[in-house]
Amino acid sequence: MSITRAILFDMDGTLLQTEKLAVAGFHRTFEDLRQQGLWDGPTPDDETLTNVLGMTLEQLWNTLLPGKSEETKRIADQLMLAHEQHLVREGITDLYPGVRELLPELHAKGIALFVASNGLEAYIDTICEHFGIKRYFTDLYSAGRFQTKSKKDLVAKLLRDYPIQQAVMVGDRHSDMEAGKENGLFTIGCDFGFARPGELDQADAVIRHFHELPAYLPFL
Repeated sequence: MSITRAILFDMDGTLLQTEKLAVAGFHRTFEDLRQQGLWDGPTPDDETLTNVLGMTLEQLWNTLLPGKSEETKRIADQLMLAHEQHLVREGITDLYPGVRELLPELHAKGIALFVASNGLEAYIDTICEHFGIKRYFTDLYSAGRFQTKSKKDLVAKLLRDYPIQQAVMVGDRHSDMEAGKENGLFTIGCDFGFARPGELDQADAVIRHFHELPAYLPFL
């Protein structure tokens, strides 16, 4: 059955206020790596840690652990996932204002909602379960689940798997806008996440608060 209208959401910096979660998780992960003798340098500064959010896992660890083995990066990935899952349950972060209210409204209008994230499958699932929003999504697509190399590839796979007549990509990074444009989607940039100046220039529309989203959806 064809889906008439759909919205593809990035997670970090779009639905979830990720900075506190990710920075704390990275600090704990690098401490673990030092204790295991896998890293002997300092933890990257918070700006560097924030700037990698939205990258694929491969890009992220290549940036933060240059020259380290694939095994070390795999261990770092597992440590980070465990720390983030614990931190979510500890209540260190939250969804952006308006997300809890707007997702059920969009779902009730018959719009199919998806997550399209470069994160790990278990990470995305933990967030959606913890905040009680999983029931509003048709499916949760992640690079960790499908081993895609870019957000563009992940969105392309989603559109192959689901026959969607009209879809919108919503995210906060250049990779989100690129993924939407390359796959023929209307794009909405979130200028409340981690976007740097100029990063959302190619977006069809830009919002500064999540509750502004319906005003820019082309099918409402």
